Amino acid sequence: MRLEPAAEAQEFGREVARALAAAGGDELVQRAERSPGTRRQLVEPVLGELGAWDLAPRRDPVELEAAAAVCRAGGYWAAPYPVAERLARPDNPGYDGLIVVSGPEPAGAVADTDLRWATVSMAGVRGLAAPSETAASARESAFVVPLTIRPEPGDGTADLALALTLPCWTLLGMLDRALELTRAHVQIREQFGRPLAEFQGVQFQLTDAEVERRGVDLLARYALWSIQCGRPEALDDALALRLAAIEAADIVFRVAHQLHGAAGFCDETTLSWLSRYSLPLRRLPFAAVGTEQALTGRIGRRGLAGLFSDPMGA
Repeated sequence: MRLEPAAEAQEFGREVARALAAAGGDELVQRAERSPGTRRQLVEPVLGELGAWDLAPRRDPVELEAAAAVCRAGGYWAAPYPVAERLARPDNPGYDGLIVVSGPEPAGAVADTDLRWATVSMAGVRGLAAPSETAASARESAFVVPLTIRPEPGDGTADLALALTLPCWTLLGMLDRALELTRAHVQIREQFGRPLAEFQGVQFQLTDAEVERRGVDLLARYALWSIQCGRPEALDDALALRLAAIEAADIVFRVAHQLHGAAGFCDETTLSWLSRYSLPLRRLPFAAVGTEQALTGRIGRRGLAGLFSDPMGA
């Protein structure tokens, strides 16, 4: 088992992060919110110049790791574009991206993208999505719009593991940034003549949040390895990753907001933008309860097959 991403995939992720920083960094999502019609041109050409859209994560293990690194870099800058959904696209060249949907009112964060979106449900039902208009502003909706879905032939179950895993890498990038911002904040802010970082209670909170982030990092790598190996449990691993990522995001953003104080909810603070645009990733296609139900519905009482499973079935 190799959980450490290939060196070239890690370097590609760093290049993407640098390119997004040069293109505007934190201002990208702010510009997109002010003018939603520009969100595609703000991000898509930047990644296109690096060859991100040429990656074939379904066919090459290293390119899968590179795709995950791209998603993580996009999350770090809260890039206002469905990067993971684009990279999870089906092999069918007629589609530009893939969205996992659920429930009677499917939705996706694909407003103003003007792309051909395929969909797949947890039952493996394929579809073609037509994003609907919404009266909500980008600030209120975080680019989420209702989807009108036309069923398509074929079983899409094999697409689910990848389509659920890559958005978790985007969310992981957001957790990376949220903790980085919070550590920097408590080092410069003082109370009673001392930096906040010197208070034991603050250190405990940051440690708890970092443990959660590291846990998601490891599970994200494990889910990639599971997909690379074609394991029949890959979808179980993707759902377990999603559940852990959602729960970790709740803790990390709670700690980050608590330590930032009221400023963490103001648009002058980058954390506010990260937190707001993490919500679609945490709620769609289903939130923690729905993810847990999907996972337990698959594994029942047998549990997950992982590093510490009993080979004798005891």
